Amino acid sequence: MTNQQQLARALGVEFKDDKLLTQALVHRSYLNEHNNFPVSHNERLEFLGDAVLELIVTEFLFLNYPDKAEGELTDWRAALVNAKTLSQVAKEIHLDDYLFLSRGEARETASKGRQYILADAMEALIGAIYLDQGWNVAQRVINQLVLTKLGNIIKNKLYLDPKSYFQERAQETYGFTPHYEVLSSSGPDHEKTFEVGLYLDDRLISRGHGMSKQEAQVDAAENGLKQEGWR
Repeated sequence: MTNQQQLARALGVEFKDDKLLTQALVHRSYLNEHNNFPVSHNERLEFLGDAVLELIVTEFLFLNYPDKAEGELTDWRAALVNAKTLSQVAKEIHLDDYLFLSRGEARETASKGRQYILADAMEALIGAIYLDQGWNVAQRVINQLVLTKLGNIIKNKLYLDPKSYFQERAQETYGFTPHYEVLSSSGPDHEKTFEVGLYLDDRLISRGHGMSKQEAQVDAAENGLKQEGWR
C-alpha cells in the first residue's frame, strides 16, 4: 500500500483510480523538478473540489438552518470553506506528509504560502474523491472533516472577520473604537511588508504583519482577539 492509499484509507475511501488520488497531491512546483512524473498537478482537481465543497456545505446549511437568513448562511459558509479552515483540516489529517512539493516548497513549512498549498490540496482531494467515488462519499468526507467545524465557528463568531469582531468586543467591553497605525514597512515597493499596531485609545494591544496594510490590520486584529481572550 502506498502512502497515498494510507491517507485514503484513513478517510474511509478506497480509490478505484489511484492516479486521481496522486494527482490531488501534486503541487505545480514538483513538476518543475520531475518532468517525467506520470500525472499532472492538482489545479484542475482543485477547481472541481472547490465547487463540490461549496455546494455540499451550502446544501447542508440550507437544509439544517431554515430559520437563518441568506446573509448569515453566506458568512458561515465562507468561514467553513476559506483557506484558514481548509489548511487546518489538512493539518489534522497530516496531508502535508503526502504532498509532492519541490525542494524549495518543502522547506517552507511555516510560510503563509504553505497554508494556501494545503487548502488547495484539500480542495483537490475533495475533487478527486468526488470523481472517483461520487457525491455520497464526497458528502460524507466533507461532513466528517469540514462541517464538524461549524459549531466552533458559530460559538466563537469566527464567521466575523477579525477586524469587525474585535471592534464589536472592544466597544462592548471598553467603550472604545479600535484604530490602526502603521509602525514600520520594509522591502522593495513590489514586495513591501507592513507592521501595523492595533490601539484602544493610546494603548497598544497587538501588532500584525502583512504584504499590505489591510492584511497587516487583519493579522493585528486576530492577534488582539487572542491577547484579550476573545478567541
